[in-house]
Amino acid sequence: MSFRAFLRKFWLPILLVILALSARLIPGPRTIDDAFITFRYARNLLAGDGFVYNAGERVLGTTTPLYTLLMASLAAFTGGTQAPFPILALLVNALADAGTCLLLWQLGKRINAERVGIAAALIWAVAPYSVTFAIGGLETSLYVFLLTAAVWAYVTRCHKLSSLCAALALLTRPDALILILPLAAVRLLGLVLHKILDRLRSNKAVAFLRNFGMDNPAPLTWQEVLAFVLPVAVWGGFAWIYFGSLIPHSMTAKLITYHLAPASAFIRLIQHYTTPFMEDTLLGSAAAVSIGLILYPFLFIVGARRAWKGDRNLLVWIAYPWLYFITFALPNPLLFRWYLTPPLPAYFFFILLGLDQILTSIFIREKASLAPPHPAWRTWVVTALLIILPLIPTLSEWQIHPDHGPGRPAPEMAFIKLELLYRQAADYLAPQLNSNTVLAAGDVGVLGFYTPARILDTVGLNSPVSLNYYPLDDRYYVINYAIPTNLILDQKPDFVVILEVYGRLTLLKDPRFLAQYDLMRTLPTDIYGSNGMLIFKRK
Repeated sequence: MSFRAFLRKFWLPILLVILALSARLIPGPRTIDDAFITFRYARNLLAGDGFVYNAGERVLGTTTPLYTLLMASLAAFTGGTQAPFPILALLVNALADAGTCLLLWQLGKRINAERVGIAAALIWAVAPYSVTFAIGGLETSLYVFLLTAAVWAYVTRCHKLSSLCAALALLTRPDALILILPLAAVRLLGLVLHKILDRLRSNKAVAFLRNFGMDNPAPLTWQEVLAFVLPVAVWGGFAWIYFGSLIPHSMTAKLITYHLAPASAFIRLIQHYTTPFMEDTLLGSAAAVSIGLILYPFLFIVGARRAWKGDRNLLVWIAYPWLYFITFALPNPLLFRWYLTPPLPAYFFFILLGLDQILTSIFIREKASLAPPHPAWRTWVVTALLIILPLIPTLSEWQIHPDHGPGRPAPEMAFIKLELLYRQAADYLAPQLNSNTVLAAGDVGVLGFYTPARILDTVGLNSPVSLNYYPLDDRYYVINYAIPTNLILDQKPDFVVILEVYGRLTLLKDPRFLAQYDLMRTLPTDIYGSNGMLIFKRK
């Protein structure tokens, strides 16, 4: 095949990949604090200290062991402990998001809705919730790719591949169970019901199975089971022996240390699901939420109905955004921005599928007076509207010249002002620190990566001792987090770095702390309503 013929045949996937890569490589790394925690784990692994955040402390403070191991593996060939971790993460994430774009396109083709798959892929390529955490160095892009790959493989009956992708997704983030459990349940239920109802040999039984995509399930093989069980069992065995627990310590810490109003997660999810294409940037929050509260569930239902007719095996993917909503709304955790990303590919896909159905009924459905086939311009109008309508608000959240960090175009939500501030603190303190110095902080990613100090994580993600001091009384909170005074007084860290608002009603009001620690420096900032970032040294 000539190069020209190759381009003619594969121009569309090439275009999708180029767009996804460009939307991430052009902004460059804008690394988020939590990503630096993963990088420190990977660096310590390469340094021979083990899978730890602080040398000698076996605490599973990361929820993404697979991504950590991947970063360590890539770094081993690109500089070892001095490897450019933010660049490595950016490249991995850009490729993963490009892969997700291709899978969305293929899922559209699967149900004879290729233009919907293309539209969903194009939106995902530039969506702020996709790009921000790819350039932010988090595992989100890889996680979403593995989830989408598991669905695509399941729908195309590549069950061994689906099991493997599901296992890898679970090792990337534990909340993959939201998709994996119903996917496995439907698969096993189909096998059982098929055996039972097949014996009845009735048309009603066959119709029942067909309605749920279970009329001819592929047999369960040992390879399919092993593809899931083996990776999970290997990590589970290691985690149990090495850490003494299968559950990441950071999951427990996040539920205990943050102080949230009732139903705050539910409200945040409502805001997110009603503005999937960042409509609030154009319409304002109130108007966008009011419109989206009716519009997007309606479009989703229309799209889900069409997808259901196209391929019954999409049932779990249809349910996934809503299962995700319920799972995170009920326990009411603090929803970090990256928690809102995983359901978006499916949510985009079915909303756009519903929009396509409505646009088609308006522009393409033939009137009696029109002789078929319909004019080609009608198809082009539907395709253009399908892409342009969600793309305009999506792109409006991008900034050509961000007011901080690299001056290249990037989504507005890719703000790293806090990370840059912590980098100033790290550069100021690093010459005074060594591997025996204890540094306490509430945000430990940047400080842990750019200083040699042992870190006392006051949130408790990587320091179990911190959880003994929570929960705090409500009166100590200005925002959703506050540092307990007794934690600092008992553990006696050499240095403390905090946003003023974290200690406003605890440390800074307590004469015991003020008697034991000197304020070395204040870095100006009003982040979270704080009156600066404060750097203290123990007397």
